[in-house]
Amino acid sequence: MEAMSRRDREWRMVWDGVRFSKCFSDIYPFLFTVLGFGVNTMTLVMIIVLRITNRNARGCGKIYLLEKVVLRIIPALGASVAFLDMIILLRDARNANSIPYHEGLFRGTQFLMWVTVLLVSKFGNWFGTFCNRILCFWWIMKPFLAIPFLQTAFSSHEVSTLNVVNIRLSKYGALDEPLLSSGLDIEEGCKDSEIGHGFWHLLTFKSINSVMKQGVIKQLDFEDLLQLPNDMDPFSCLNMLLRCWQTQQRNNCSDPSFVKAIFSAYGWAYLRLGMLKVLNDCMGFVGPLLLNKLLQFLQQGSQGLDGFILAISLGLTSILKSFLDTQYSFRLSKLKLKLRASIMTLIYQKCLRVTLAERSKFSEGEIQTFMSIDADRTVNLFNSLHDIWSLPFQIGVALYLLYTQVKYAFLSGIAITILLIPVNKWIANLIASATKKMMEQKDERIRRTGEILAYIRTLKMYAWELLFTSWLMETRFLEVKHLSTRKYLDAWCVFFWATTPTLFSLFTFGLYSLMGHQLDAATVFTCLALFNSLISPLNSFPWVINGLIDAIISIRRLSRFLSCPEHEPEKTGKSPALSCGKDHSDMAIIIHDACCTWSSSDKQDLDLILDHVTVHLPKGSLVSVIGEVGSGKSSLLNLVLGEMRLISGSVHSSGSIAYVPQVPWILSGTLRDNILFGKDYNPLRYSDVLQACALKVDIAQIVGGDLAYISEKGVNLSGGQRARLALARAIYCGSDIIMLDDVLSAVDAQVARWILYEAILGPLMNQQTRILCTHNIQAISCADIVVVMDKGRVKWVGHPADLSTSSLEFSPSKEFNIRSQVHAQDRSGSTSTEAKETTIPESDCIHASEAPEPVSEEELRKEGRVEPTVYKHYAAFAGWFITIVTCLSAILMQASRNGNDLWLSFWVDVTGTNKKGYPTSFYLVVLCIFCATNSLLTLTRAFSFAFGGLRAAIQVHDKLLKKLIDAPIIFFDQTPSGRILNRLSSDLYTIDDALPFILNILLANFIGLLGIAIVLAYVQVVFLLLLLPLWYVYSKLQFYYRSTSRELRRLDSVSRSPIYASFTETLDGLSTIRSFKSEGFFMDRFTRNVTSYQRTSYSEIIASLWLSLRLQLLAAFVVSFIAVMAVFGSRSNISFFMDTPGLVGLALSYAAPVVSLLGSFLTSFTETEKEMVSVERVLEYMDVPQEELHRYEQLDTEWPLQGQIEFQNVTLRYIPSLPASLKDVSFIIPGGMQVGIVGRTGAGKSSVLNAIFRLNPTCQGRILVDGLNIADVSVRNLRSHFAAVPQTPFLFEGSLRANLDPFRVNDDCKIWKALEKCHVKEEVESAGGLDIHVKGSGTSFSVGQRQLLCLARAFLKSSKVLCLDECTANVDTQTASKLQNAISSECRGMTVITIAHRISTVSNMDNILILDQGVLVEQGDPQILLRDEKSRFSSFAKASTIIRIRCIIEFCSLTLWHNVTGGSGKIPASSQITVVI
Repeated sequence: MEAMSRRDREWRMVWDGVRFSKCFSDIYPFLFTVLGFGVNTMTLVMIIVLRITNRNARGCGKIYLLEKVVLRIIPALGASVAFLDMIILLRDARNANSIPYHEGLFRGTQFLMWVTVLLVSKFGNWFGTFCNRILCFWWIMKPFLAIPFLQTAFSSHEVSTLNVVNIRLSKYGALDEPLLSSGLDIEEGCKDSEIGHGFWHLLTFKSINSVMKQGVIKQLDFEDLLQLPNDMDPFSCLNMLLRCWQTQQRNNCSDPSFVKAIFSAYGWAYLRLGMLKVLNDCMGFVGPLLLNKLLQFLQQGSQGLDGFILAISLGLTSILKSFLDTQYSFRLSKLKLKLRASIMTLIYQKCLRVTLAERSKFSEGEIQTFMSIDADRTVNLFNSLHDIWSLPFQIGVALYLLYTQVKYAFLSGIAITILLIPVNKWIANLIASATKKMMEQKDERIRRTGEILAYIRTLKMYAWELLFTSWLMETRFLEVKHLSTRKYLDAWCVFFWATTPTLFSLFTFGLYSLMGHQLDAATVFTCLALFNSLISPLNSFPWVINGLIDAIISIRRLSRFLSCPEHEPEKTGKSPALSCGKDHSDMAIIIHDACCTWSSSDKQDLDLILDHVTVHLPKGSLVSVIGEVGSGKSSLLNLVLGEMRLISGSVHSSGSIAYVPQVPWILSGTLRDNILFGKDYNPLRYSDVLQACALKVDIAQIVGGDLAYISEKGVNLSGGQRARLALARAIYCGSDIIMLDDVLSAVDAQVARWILYEAILGPLMNQQTRILCTHNIQAISCADIVVVMDKGRVKWVGHPADLSTSSLEFSPSKEFNIRSQVHAQDRSGSTSTEAKETTIPESDCIHASEAPEPVSEEELRKEGRVEPTVYKHYAAFAGWFITIVTCLSAILMQASRNGNDLWLSFWVDVTGTNKKGYPTSFYLVVLCIFCATNSLLTLTRAFSFAFGGLRAAIQVHDKLLKKLIDAPIIFFDQTPSGRILNRLSSDLYTIDDALPFILNILLANFIGLLGIAIVLAYVQVVFLLLLLPLWYVYSKLQFYYRSTSRELRRLDSVSRSPIYASFTETLDGLSTIRSFKSEGFFMDRFTRNVTSYQRTSYSEIIASLWLSLRLQLLAAFVVSFIAVMAVFGSRSNISFFMDTPGLVGLALSYAAPVVSLLGSFLTSFTETEKEMVSVERVLEYMDVPQEELHRYEQLDTEWPLQGQIEFQNVTLRYIPSLPASLKDVSFIIPGGMQVGIVGRTGAGKSSVLNAIFRLNPTCQGRILVDGLNIADVSVRNLRSHFAAVPQTPFLFEGSLRANLDPFRVNDDCKIWKALEKCHVKEEVESAGGLDIHVKGSGTSFSVGQRQLLCLARAFLKSSKVLCLDECTANVDTQTASKLQNAISSECRGMTVITIAHRISTVSNMDNILILDQGVLVEQGDPQILLRDEKSRFSSFAKASTIIRIRCIIEFCSLTLWHNVTGGSGKIPASSQITVVI
């Protein structure tokens, strides 16, 4: 009952029983059009067609008075009233009143209809016309069709006394669609941005005029584009499709259908378009029928007015079809844009909801392909589905009309078509198989490309660019292999379907003449016109099938992804601890008997990462999670976040969560945006957070302050700055639970101490529950609870005082020994005093520039037309020889087709004049020769185009990849990887697939136009007179349109890049986004990008349809002109008119498609220009600066022999707008010496390594290695002679053996020894050995394990120079100590440069370099510097030691007290305690 009452209320919103509601008052223009203009036009066409077909019927008998009254007075009265209404409308227009165009159309067609009735009634045989059954039925139906129109008129109470249907409205508008889209609120349905325009504006696309005017005079910006209608908003599109998809998932849990969800959302609107498609296709055959009648009229030499009526009717039919055609295309394009926005936002939303464990079954490249390729292919389903039935319908109607011309002779043509059906089906299956394999390789290629772009700095440091390029090229080779299979199969399809009309004409006319019939001009050239109408559906059919196959494959891929289980913040299992009546309100996190894995739910084999973990963490406590590398610390945090797959047990968290991962995730944007993370800006809290995270000094030194732009992944920040920025984000959020994954290891001891006491233990966080994975002894000693992890299990949980010394993963004696000298210097110094000495300098305010200079430049786009050099480059990529062959074969193919038609014209003229000519067999043999030649040339053109397109695709990819690989690091720092990936995915896909296709069409249209112009010039010279004004109008239109379309296409490409960039960025930080509950913020951010993309596409489509409509109207005028000229020619004896029936027929059959071919040529040229933008964009990146790969200094294989490194006044600056990272630095490192580099974060430590590896060019000074200036050595050769362990550990997807020894130069024994030295051998053996598959980014291992594997890789290289950048930052103290011993013993005789924050790491080095803000402030022996109270190194050691000593003493005292008292707090009387200090 509620549903019925709701439907009743909704209907009353539309119709109140008397009139349409106010919301639906805009339906009047629709009534005027469909029930007025449409009915009148249909009546007019029916009268004309019936008059022509019945002109030879016998006259009628006696006419009664009533018939005379009906046929004379009523049409005259109707014409008079309509004429008077037109005068009134013109008067109102002169008075500057707003008169909608739809009223003028209605009155004009009404007047024309009554005048036509009067004219036809004046001719003889009118009775047969008006008494036709079809027209009689139409006269009866016409009043019924006008009932809603009349009711609306009368209910408005504004009825004119002259005409009851003359409606005056105070407000005019138009509905964008006949019915409201499903899923929209009815009251809100009228609030559409398109309703502000009149119906005529919507019909003629005049809304784009403002954009086109701007496009002619300037470069377009996003502000110049059209606004989206309300129903095209990405959010509303997403909600509609999401509801339908969720319904599918509920109704069919095992195998939900994404296709059904799409059609539930958009199916009804799509079916309505099918009705418009039927009408449009039917109107397409009215032209050939009228052409047939006109040819018969001209052949018979009749002298009546029928010829002029037919000629004008041809034009009117073309006008009506042009409006139907463009409206169908417009509404279909709108539906496609809605579906595209729905799918893109749905994919993004799914990524925000799928856990890392469930996502593991998809590679990152595959997920990126979902967005870049599969979404577009799925949208193309809307193109293919209507064409699947429309094309056979058009073919069937054309064949039936052929039957009416040549009887059963057309069966020979049908036989050819039927024979080709199984062939094309077989080819379609092969294409589907090749496409599926190609997409798999494309996914892999994009994944590898993304991997290279993500770790390009490390790859260049290792000199592995060429190795990874070769692997990528192997994948590209397989992709091109399947692409070439598809392209050559497409070429066969093109050959079969392009030659079918020619073979059709040969067999049909041959059989028709052999059956004894005589060919005449009307029959031959009507059949030729029908053959031409067959070309489009026949040629389109293979592309439609291919598009449908691609769409089905992509939908299956998307369905598999969208069906993944989604993220559940809390997954509850059967928990005995919770089932009992205990109160757990004081617990922040409760984990009970949890077993979890990183594998997805599809995998049956379970590799448990955490095994039966039980932990209860109280609210407001500081929890330190400790353990060896790979013990499961990070996995424990991910279990709480819900990122892992929970096999058994339960996990509960109370309150909001903030998370800082071990590898900080930094957004591309300003520093402030990274900290706020979508939250409101609170200046006081913001300043406190910066102070607590020691960021004020760093911000003060950056140009632009906290409004400075941080590039993708924060590559222009140091590792410590990235860690503190991520920490500041977590603190500012103010969540109840803050989880920090080893944030202290990325900063030096002084900053770590500041962060611990001012942030983690400070007033901003001391009320929250803090979970800290760490190896830092200060943090462990200050914790309320310590959780010890060991091999995926919780080994121990309790207070630090209860933790036995043997259970610690660090050695206290080691800590004391390192700092014993420092402690002896100032035994009596208080902790507070020394704390003051080590206070980090602060800035009183946040320095924010009004106009900070961005690190990442805004994406540039070209202006004006696409330069000819772009086409020249593409031809060079394809190969000049194959380009010439393709063009030549296309010209000869068109010549053979024109020769075929001219021969038919000659045959008709010879047989028509009854002259003695050659036998029929002669004409057929010549026709066969033309047909065979045409087929051979078509095959040549198809395969040469396929070969040229493939060659161009290969050349473009290879050259682009080489240029990018050889580009300097600064290019990648300043260019978001999304832009580069856009070139290598979307733009390259265009060059691979879309560009050759549209170029093929462009060439065919151009050569076809050339052939027609030559034939018409030969047949009829007067046609050339029309070409001059036609070309003038055409050139003006194309200039007006092309200047805008180019800009729109470029904007389209530019608006696409942020979508892919933000998508790729989001994939890297999903766990962080979900922990902060910021899915809505990022969804809004992504939707804004999609909206910009929608606006450019929407404006681009309307501009294209604006041109198409005007060209079709121009075509209607040309067709009418040529037809009228033909009628005039049949009545005159002027010599320059066509003088034979064959030439008349040939001219008319060629004249009809001239302007449509011009339109197709301009459209294909514009589309080619749009697609050429992809080549233009690729060429931009082929001009990027290149590294110095060829220098005159050649290195020996054993170089460097000593490993001496000398810096001479070196200054290094990353970007001209930023301060120098190294300022006039000079030092000498003798060969074989081990040197440590220390300094606070951002001091320039990593810049020293960047200078040595020439990752960034130095501004001044020089660097000598063994006396050789490294600037004289090619960078790749230089880097290959050094070994390095980068700050961010790098493992790629593949076997572990390939990761450690990618060049296969070491045997297994040596690899195992290196792993053993790095204390990671046991973990590798337990994981499966050297042949285990490492997942993307090395997620199979913890961050600490990845660092150890990278160190093992460096050991295997055996270089004289080894550079270590924080290689032990993410490992526990005990492992770090073992690694230092291994480095000291294994690297004897090697020059080792170590960047470290732990004083213990560098205390045993031979020399120490201390940097501060890019300046070398101190160097020397660390032991000597420690004894010097005034040295910087001594102050660093104090800062990192004193608090640790205090913590260790306190920790040991608590442990001792606990052991002595037995937990009672009292010392037994018999106890003897000796304290030795």
